[in-house]
Amino acid sequence: MLRGFMNKPIFIVGSPRSGTSILTWCLGQHSNILVQEESDWLGRFALDVEAAYQSGTHRGERSQLGSLGVQRPEFFNCFGDAINNLILQHRYERRRIALEEATATPASNLRLPAFQTERSDSDPKGRWVDGTPEYSLYICGLRKLFPGAVFIHLLRDVKSVVRSMLKFKQTGGPALVENEQQAYDYWLRTVRACFKAERAYGSRVVYRMLYCDLVGDSARTLRLLLDFLQEPYEPACLEPLQHRINSSNVPPDFTPVDPQTGQEVEARQLEAELMNDRTPVPPSGAIAAELEAEFEKRVHHNQNVNKYHRSALRKIAALEKQLEQLRCESQGRLKPWQRWMHRRQHLSKSVRSERISPQE
Repeated sequence: MLRGFMNKPIFIVGSPRSGTSILTWCLGQHSNILVQEESDWLGRFALDVEAAYQSGTHRGERSQLGSLGVQRPEFFNCFGDAINNLILQHRYERRRIALEEATATPASNLRLPAFQTERSDSDPKGRWVDGTPEYSLYICGLRKLFPGAVFIHLLRDVKSVVRSMLKFKQTGGPALVENEQQAYDYWLRTVRACFKAERAYGSRVVYRMLYCDLVGDSARTLRLLLDFLQEPYEPACLEPLQHRINSSNVPPDFTPVDPQTGQEVEARQLEAELMNDRTPVPPSGAIAAELEAEFEKRVHHNQNVNKYHRSALRKIAALEKQLEQLRCESQGRLKPWQRWMHRRQHLSKSVRSERISPQE
């Protein structure tokens, strides 16, 4: 690992449309924190690392990693350290690309002084921050790669999140959800995962922070956050909050009403619990074990997904063959009936024609 640099990345998690992007940029203005684009790949990579370790040890001493005595934490740490070094070594490349993007896009937020990847060449930038909301579902695996990582759960009220999700296409991105029910489900899934990780690893690893505090009492909120991160307070971290970025531009009178939404009550109950009870949470070994079991289950699924896919294709082919056989048998049984109906229709026409023909 690079001398003088910490392998203690910062992950901002929580439901999408909760302010994770603006908080990432706020921390990125700190002299010791390097801002990153949403990475998306690290969570799945942790699953792949576990699958590789299992493959390399499944025969014990007759396996390569097993014969070398390589332990799981050591295996994960090697990859985590390599990723950490790779990111920090490319800080100047990151700045160059950001400046090119800002120059090429006239309306880019990166042209604003408040949004800078570095404010001085002397900035140490010894750690990095990643604001990928989907990492709410991968906290267990990310801790394996980065044992010193911390997670900031940015919690925003569910009503505002749902409204923003439904209007997200106005930012130019793809639709996040199709309806209100999916929006509530998305919020519940990510917030539950963050809260479970907080109860598993404790408040010293997963720091719960309210979006309303970030925008309502910004200086105090960021001071507390930087204390948690063990970084000195720097006023520059407040500057991005003066601008709106990645906004869904939800009209004030927009009120989604979906009679099919059955999870709204559950979401509001969880929201009230998390916003009103700010008591620090101690770590729980039992809940951490649950997360480990869920992680193993996902690894197993990923390892066998191709097998499941092939099995499903075989079942579909067999069902299609059975359907074709039934269709042929059905047609065979209907042929006499069809001939009878044809004769009946022919006779009916003959009778009608005889009734309307003139008498000889």
